[in-house]
Amino acid sequence: AMVGVPMQRDEKLGLRNWLTAEEYAQREAEFAHQEELDNADFELENAASTPGGAVGGPVSPPPHWLERGEPQRQASLIVDPPDGRMPPLTESAQLRQAELRAAAAARGPADSYTDRSLYDRCIPGGLVGSMMPVIYNNGVLIVQSPRHVAITNEMIHETRIVPLDGRPHVGTAIRQWLGDSRGRWEGDTLVVETTNLNDRTNVGSARHSDAVTVTERFTRADADTLEYRVTIDDPLTWTAPWTMQFPLKRDDGYGMFEYACHEGNLAMFNILSGHRADERAAARSR
Repeated sequence: AMVGVPMQRDEKLGLRNWLTAEEYAQREAEFAHQEELDNADFELENAASTPGGAVGGPVSPPPHWLERGEPQRQASLIVDPPDGRMPPLTESAQLRQAELRAAAAARGPADSYTDRSLYDRCIPGGLVGSMMPVIYNNGVLIVQSPRHVAITNEMIHETRIVPLDGRPHVGTAIRQWLGDSRGRWEGDTLVVETTNLNDRTNVGSARHSDAVTVTERFTRADADTLEYRVTIDDPLTWTAPWTMQFPLKRDDGYGMFEYACHEGNLAMFNILSGHRADERAAARSR
């Protein structure tokens, strides 16, 4: 996992996307300090946890769930534009973001299930989000056949079936959380172009439109490394296309866990019923 590598580059690094030995040492120190904080949080949580909360157990608290990976020398995930910064939002996107914020501010945090995050609702956080390093369950399983590639994400366990036979995308009326992917080979690089995404997921802090095209490039760098490069092109949201890049490391000893998110997901029920209880209490006090 590329934990500790920010999406956007520190502006003082300019066009340089590789840390010096001194900067890397500072990142290592910050990494170690964060681990200390995580362990301290674990001691507090474990002391108050229910029986069976031992590290490695089914209801284990952190740090068992945290996949921190190793500190990296890469300065930012964004590699294009060359300054490692996300391009500016278009005027229409700025207006759209403001409308989303205003709509959220006018509602309670759980007036409806739609007020909760996609993560709370066990819905994939979009195509780009599904491939980004996160707090845990970072596994990606890629299976090839002559005519298809299947890409399974451990987090919320979605699988994309990517045809390689040159068929066109589905009609524009069809929108999906992970879009409609089509693959082709350019030399030794698998290129996957995805369209037909809906407009309900973010890339970073910005909500993309349903006009977005996401192009992924998978290139084998060595026997145990895939170089992953993803370009986001959405003229209704950003003033220019932009690209992130990071390695995917092979791990033959890794086991993909079942991510049973919907099953037994009492969080949504408890959040919504708790908010209803708060509303009844507030009504009685008036």
